[in-house]
Amino acid sequence: MINIIGTYECKADAKGRVMFPAALKKQLNKIIDDSFVIKRSVFNQCLEIHPMQEWNKVIGQVNQLNRFVKKNNDFIRSYMAGLKVVEVDSSGRFLIPKDLLSFAGLEKEIVLSSSVNMIEIWDKDNYEFSISETLKDFGNLAEDVMRDRPMGPSDEIS
Repeated sequence: MINIIGTYECKADAKGRVMFPAALKKQLNKIIDDSFVIKRSVFNQCLEIHPMQEWNKVIGQVNQLNRFVKKNNDFIRSYMAGLKVVEVDSSGRFLIPKDLLSFAGLEKEIVLSSSVNMIEIWDKDNYEFSISETLKDFGNLAEDVMRDRPMGPSDEIS
């Protein structure tokens, strides 16, 4: 599993090309020559860029859905809508397709934000608003999400 760390502000050019910042490029060094999948986020007005090896794990779960159940077919169609495979060029740039730029409201100032094994691509203002809203009640969110997670042996408090 890939663990990507960091939040990076950068710019998209007029054609929608974005350069991976050096620190992010270094983390992706072993897979930068592989393809990436870029798609709409399910819950936010942002994009997700998945390294192909991580995308294959996600799609493996989706492929387990019974296609003879209508809601499963509807989910798959919507989830896969607008997906694109992107390549990183020799300069470390990738192109965000116009339809996805439009969906996420991306202009010039963008944020690449790690989300464990993928990267979210946000309009800078939308990102800052989303984070500020989430941080208002982050303590309760953390408790709700992590409360029932068992602590591993290395996480136990002595």
